[in-house]
Amino acid sequence: MKEILNKIEKMITLMGFNNEQVDVKGDDDHNKISIKIDDEVVRGDKTSKVMSAFNHLINQMLKQEGYRHHVIDFNYYRKERERLITELARAAAKKAVITNENVELPAMNSYERRLVHMEIATHPELETESVGKGKERRVVVKHLEE
Repeated sequence: MKEILNKIEKMITLMGFNNEQVDVKGDDDHNKISIKIDDEVVRGDKTSKVMSAFNHLINQMLKQEGYRHHVIDFNYYRKERERLITELARAAAKKAVITNENVELPAMNSYERRLVHMEIATHPELETESVGKGKERRVVVKHLEE
């Protein structure tokens, strides 16, 4: 894994970022790579698009080197998004318990829906179901009847 991290750092350096701006860490046990670049060019609204591009490039490189697919987190974007989705799931759980009604969440990608399913699984009085198709697929949190 160390050689892959070195290749990623070299790739980022070739893109014009200097080593003081770049921090690359890997967690091979959990198939995660975290990249932090301290530069205005990759902050704000651009973060998700840059992360998507890095995800594609790095996973193509990993595939060529015989490694499994890894989740790429860029400037803690994915970590923060996971925290927000988990908070949303908790709020939906609370609302479903209080109102005794189904709570439909906004459309999410499959990874985000999985986070919601996992969070709601800790509530024995609730269940979840994914509904919709394609980009409109969403999670419904349901209160179980007693």
